[in-house]
Amino acid sequence: MAAADHSPDVQLIQTRHRASVVRSWDIRPGSTVLELGCGQGDMTAVLAGAVGPEGRVVAVDVADPTYGAPVTLGASAARLAASPLGPRIEFRLGTDVRDPSVDFSSDAFDHVVLAHCAWYFASLGQLRDTLARVRPWARRLWFAEWDLTPSSGDQLAHLLSVLIQGQIEAAGSHGEGNVRTPFSREALLRLLPEAGWTADGNGPVDTDGLQDADWEITACLDLITGGERLATLSEPVRRLVLSQTDALRAVAAPHGNRPLPAYWVTAH
Repeated sequence: MAAADHSPDVQLIQTRHRASVVRSWDIRPGSTVLELGCGQGDMTAVLAGAVGPEGRVVAVDVADPTYGAPVTLGASAARLAASPLGPRIEFRLGTDVRDPSVDFSSDAFDHVVLAHCAWYFASLGQLRDTLARVRPWARRLWFAEWDLTPSSGDQLAHLLSVLIQGQIEAAGSHGEGNVRTPFSREALLRLLPEAGWTADGNGPVDTDGLQDADWEITACLDLITGGERLATLSEPVRRLVLSQTDALRAVAAPHGNRPLPAYWVTAH
């Protein structure tokens, strides 16, 4: 992974987490996988390992190849393409599967995967339309995301950071952060039938050791400190956001904040 050149320990932890998730799924060697929201390719690499030399992963992301830091999506994709896993992967960056020009045959894929990318969607409606669009192309959906229900009090700072970011987005001040539309597991289960999917399994995902809580707390506080997006909010919303940020500062540790739990859901 290209990001390992900058933070090898972080990359190892993130990759191990995704490998643990995929081990709990039934993705066999030789499978074809459509991955939505591939980002830097953390899950892409794991999926390519799971499908083996005879398998295929089509990795899609709506973001442009120049998006991302400290490594862009394009640079990360190029690194993976040049690796031994490269022949199994086809990257399609800057691609929205809702575009009529993007099309695949019926049951072209054994699986469609969305892993830790759904909160990045602009709205639940956009997620629903995306899931409906890919429904004819794949036999099974595998979905993993953070859970809004904390299992312990030391996860409260992560929860507050994502809710504050989601509230700012919902109030009409849009950015490019990782958290735009945080939603609960129950909201996903209500959404799946609207998109033509039937949930048939779920389970917990161990997140201990992941750094995402610290990242989102920093992103949230930087957003508030910057002030530009707050200035576009109505006064009542702005005051509510600032009060919630006060609570976040009170409960957040300088580093090592425990991340929220996560979950996976499968559907057909």
